[in-house]
Amino acid sequence: MQQTYPEHPEDVLSQWLDWYEAGPVALVIVTGIEGGAVRAPGALMAVRADGKMAGYISGGCIDSDVALQAQNALRAGKAKQLRYGAGSPFTDLPLPCGGAIEVTIIPDADLAQINTVRDQLSARKVAQLSLKALRDFKPHYVPKPRLRIAGRGADCLALARVANAAGLDVRLQLRDGEDVAAAQAQGFADVTALETPSDIPAANDDEWTAFILMFHDTHWEGPLLKQALDGPAFYIGAVGSRKTHARRTEALKADGSDEVAIARIRGPIGLIPSMRDASMLAISVIAEVVASYHDMLRQPFAETAIILLAAGQSKRFERGDKLLAELEGKPVIKHVAGLLADQKVAARIAVTSSGDTARAAALNEQGWQVVENPDAADGQATSLSTGICAAKASGAKAALILLGDMPHIGEPHLRALQKELARGRRAVMSQSGDILCPPAIFHRSTFDDLMSLSGDAGAKSLFTKLTNTAVVDLSPDNAFDIDTIADLERAKGLTHA
Repeated sequence: MQQTYPEHPEDVLSQWLDWYEAGPVALVIVTGIEGGAVRAPGALMAVRADGKMAGYISGGCIDSDVALQAQNALRAGKAKQLRYGAGSPFTDLPLPCGGAIEVTIIPDADLAQINTVRDQLSARKVAQLSLKALRDFKPHYVPKPRLRIAGRGADCLALARVANAAGLDVRLQLRDGEDVAAAQAQGFADVTALETPSDIPAANDDEWTAFILMFHDTHWEGPLLKQALDGPAFYIGAVGSRKTHARRTEALKADGSDEVAIARIRGPIGLIPSMRDASMLAISVIAEVVASYHDMLRQPFAETAIILLAAGQSKRFERGDKLLAELEGKPVIKHVAGLLADQKVAARIAVTSSGDTARAAALNEQGWQVVENPDAADGQATSLSTGICAAKASGAKAALILLGDMPHIGEPHLRALQKELARGRRAVMSQSGDILCPPAIFHRSTFDDLMSLSGDAGAKSLFTKLTNTAVVDLSPDNAFDIDTIADLERAKGLTHA
């Protein structure tokens, strides 16, 4: 059997589509794993009727057998669900890792759906694969990481070669004609010549783009870095020593760039310092970019403290404690406390009034660090200050502020706030209609100002005074908070809707 090893879903599905034009082809999807499996759920492999494979679903332990099973499925015209490793009937194919892999083999995958997913990924959009044989398993895919490299010389081309070998989408912006010719001769199609610093080409970066500046020319640095800072790239790095990086950042400050935004720029770049050879520098830089990419995907809140304000006195609620009132089978507060439960965070800090054991118990059950505010009656600012003080002590680089009486906030909205802050903002607030409201996320540079607020002044009072901020739209139904029994009944209706 012949096998090629494309990894990204866009590449595997493209191969599936090419083969489909010539004859039957099966699609294999990893639907579940246990233990230390090589590939994650959603990993794909295409198998032709003659056994040729594209993609892989293990470290070589089971791929050949899966291909044989796929050939059988193509002949029978029926989908198969298989399990390998622990608990599998295939006792002659143990997995050395001791885990298990579950796969579904589809001999007749829907052509329109495969085309749609491949085209969405090619257009740099998130895609979801929905096939009847997969039932409720609908894997999400993101576009492949892109590396935009601007510069000149051997370092640029070496970095491009390593990135290409790693399966990254490579875009080159080169200063010298010799470099442009060399890049094209090496097979790079997306190559742009840089003409003048005052007229640089459009970046077109997205949130899956890393930008690397490989220039030592000071007159190019500023325009290229400022352009990158204006975009959503998940990684921005610039080659050079610590002294060079310090000089570069001071120049950007003098030119009006915000310090928080400038802090996005990494320098010196690479996991290993002081690499002198272009090839070794390239490997070091790619390793750092890949680490940043996976942190962005898997643990975007790792340096963020989540602060849940739950010290309100519930005065307008006509019967008992509004945060402990039942909504869809659990207390109102647990709807909020359960957000981002599977995410690594710097801290989970819940602020209650002194002696509120009932709320504290509900929050402790969900893993929150409960901090009491003895001055809660003096206004929300005291609770905010208490929470920010705890966040600061945790070493968090940002604070995401939630209110315990807003049960219809969704995780996608919180991720949108975080993504906007990652672009170098000082703060990002929700906006419902033309009204600013929680949730909100603040950079650590604002912590002292948040702690100095008093009375009923909330985070909004500081937000309106800051520069370099952004807002994320929130629908009125999601922005809904509970103050009265009538509000609770309306919340129940919204949940059912």
